Amino acid sequence: MRRVRRIRKQRRRKPLSRRWERKRQMHFLRKVQGVLRHIFSYVPAIVIRVSRIAVICLLAFILVWNLGQRVSMIGDSMSPALKNGDIVLVNRVVYNARRPKRGDVIVFRPKGNENSHYYIKRVVGLPGETVEIIENGIYINGGKLEETYQTTKLDRVGRASEKIKLDEDEYFVLGDDRENSEDSRDADVGNVKREYIYGKAWFVLSPRQDFGFIRSR
Repeated sequence: MRRVRRIRKQRRRKPLSRRWERKRQMHFLRKVQGVLRHIFSYVPAIVIRVSRIAVICLLAFILVWNLGQRVSMIGDSMSPALKNGDIVLVNRVVYNARRPKRGDVIVFRPKGNENSHYYIKRVVGLPGETVEIIENGIYINGGKLEETYQTTKLDRVGRASEKIKLDEDEYFVLGDDRENSEDSRDADVGNVKREYIYGKAWFVLSPRQDFGFIRSR
């Protein structure tokens, strides 16, 4: 019998140009992978940094919105504590946690009138109390109020010539310069409801000579 030789099929070699092209592509892919790894290695740090900046911006916005609202003092009704033209910072959140206290300097719109400028006065009478002015003295529930801040005389009594009973959401306010102040003694202002109070005046921003905290007591 004749021996049949098995002829192995020879694999055709790829042309040199194709092999070279494939090697070049693989080399390029490795480079891309390396660059991507390098970039992604910074992603956690970038995310952390961006998150910190976002948090700082948010906190700054909250602080400015709640503690840094500015109101201008119009007139000298709060002299000497505040003077005409003083730029005052208002704390808008303090009264969410507590009620206004006697002696606090508050910012409000009289009768809640949105077209009126902000008034800045000092709290004298609290909700539920009776207020009366007798012979240059302020009487709260029949007892004379001793004030520790500087004021002028109470020659004008207005509505407070008779006892004024405050509702559970009302405050009686006066300016420190009692001779030149439009306040709760006047019918146009009257008792100040809690909902009309914008916030507490706590800091004088300018001018420089008046820069500092506002005295509440």
